[in-house]
Amino acid sequence: MSEATALFIKNARLQGEATDILVQEGIIAAVGKKGSVECPGDAEQYDAGGALALPSLIDAHVHLREPGFEWKEDIASGLTAASFGGFGAVMAMGNTNPVNDKAAVTCLMLDKAKASHPHGPKLYPIGALTVGLGGEQLAPLRELADAGCVAFSNDGKPVANSEIFRRGMEYAGMWDRTVIDHCEDPFLSAKSHMNEGPVSGRMGVRGQPTTAEALHVARDILLSEYLDIPVHLAHISCRQSVELIIWAKNRGLKVTAETCPHFLHFDETLLNGYNTNAKINPPLRSAKDVAYLRKALTDGVFDMLVTDHAPHAAHEKETALDEAPQGIIGLETALPLTWKLVEEGIIDEKKLIALWKDGPAGIFKLPAAAIKQGNAADIVLFDPDMEWEVGPETLHSKSFNTPLLGQTLKGKVSRHWLGGRRIV
Repeated sequence: MSEATALFIKNARLQGEATDILVQEGIIAAVGKKGSVECPGDAEQYDAGGALALPSLIDAHVHLREPGFEWKEDIASGLTAASFGGFGAVMAMGNTNPVNDKAAVTCLMLDKAKASHPHGPKLYPIGALTVGLGGEQLAPLRELADAGCVAFSNDGKPVANSEIFRRGMEYAGMWDRTVIDHCEDPFLSAKSHMNEGPVSGRMGVRGQPTTAEALHVARDILLSEYLDIPVHLAHISCRQSVELIIWAKNRGLKVTAETCPHFLHFDETLLNGYNTNAKINPPLRSAKDVAYLRKALTDGVFDMLVTDHAPHAAHEKETALDEAPQGIIGLETALPLTWKLVEEGIIDEKKLIALWKDGPAGIFKLPAAAIKQGNAADIVLFDPDMEWEVGPETLHSKSFNTPLLGQTLKGKVSRHWLGGRRIV
């Protein structure tokens, strides 16, 4: 629909109540209980059928692969997948080719996003913390910030040099940006392909110990305390890391953290049979780690959820486990997996919105949608009962590397509007 056209969404479920929503010229003109909002005669009507009405969400950790790896994903296809996943904005990591360590790359990414999706979803680039992600020389952080980068990270290649990382935190803070750290000791994790433990031992596969993650979590926490500068910890996967984060938060430190839906549902046994579509970094951990992370989510330890959407082409995953790249996609499966946590009583609907919108918006200073009168009509309708099979015919990413491939999921985005314009 055009921005000038009125839209009347009836019978949506908002915070547990049947609700009608009137949109005029891209703005939410009225929100009220079913039957309480008048529908103009010229309005386009849509019956939500009891689907959940959610504000458009934010994914603060994706890999869109462009420039350089367009056979895996490009900005156009990645943003399309985001729209079908319920995301009105994504933050894209800088491990592209060339790496996003200069303003020209940042501007190219923004231009590609604007050309392919002029009305959204919105792309927010994350600049590389070090030149070429090499971990030896800081990237031109001011230049990247001025070009539009909302945060900095060496995601994919952890910074082993703590002095370099410290200086990166300091300089990022000067430009009011936060460093997102891929917490991994590259020496302990070298040449690993899964979690280290009994399962990797039986499979004869070199594993990565949880200590590899926790060591860098501890380092970052101590640096944050010493410098009094924020740090954000990416894709937390294990109990040791969570215990350290709890310690930091109890001390009131400026430490925030994220985890991913796959770490809350799947464990290392998913790699039995050398399943390359379950190979990610950090790796799927033990069942005990999964249980601990789920409790931490309930207790409010995590500030946000992210997908760590990491596309790889089929031919890259159709190989031996030790040769396959690490990463799975997640933009279109995130909401169904998160809603399952609601059904299981791990979180509630309000917390789901906080984890997928309020957390990232607050930490990275991004605009946040809200279904309120006077706000932009950035609205997602999510049908929690709709069943669909995960596969090439139902996914909008260029790649299909997910352990959920071929499985039936419950819950799907049925409509998505940004500024009153339908994008799904």
